[in-house]
Amino acid sequence: MIWFKTYTVEDLKKRSKDSMSDFLEIEFLEIGADFLKAKMPVINKTKQPYGFLHGGASVVLAETLGSICSMMSIDTNQFNIVGLEINANHIRGIKEGFVYAHCTPIHIGKSTHVWNIHIEDEVQKTVCVSRLTVMILNKK
Repeated sequence: MIWFKTYTVEDLKKRSKDSMSDFLEIEFLEIGADFLKAKMPVINKTKQPYGFLHGGASVVLAETLGSICSMMSIDTNQFNIVGLEINANHIRGIKEGFVYAHCTPIHIGKSTHVWNIHIEDEVQKTVCVSRLTVMILNKK
């Protein structure tokens, strides 16, 4: 288990209320020993003008999962997290349904975390692959 303490999907839902992830209707699905899964609908507010899922919405989904994974991995009484870098390769367009994201660690260090986020459609075809680097900052 890589998490600092036990979290539930309901904890993450409460934490995300009235945030970007709430606005885009990101729903947390499962917290595993070393992963987090979520889904996001492909609807008007997550689409670009041509009707496809907006690449920025995929990036929001990826950064949301990676940031939450970093938060769950640290003592939030002592540390804060900030994003340093995110990249995303948009592999396939999607016009409807849901996309599903699966976030796993690449590196969990004392000062940085690196997360891999794989986003796929409802038939497990890759939509986007992303990597997020997060810096861990001492609150003192």
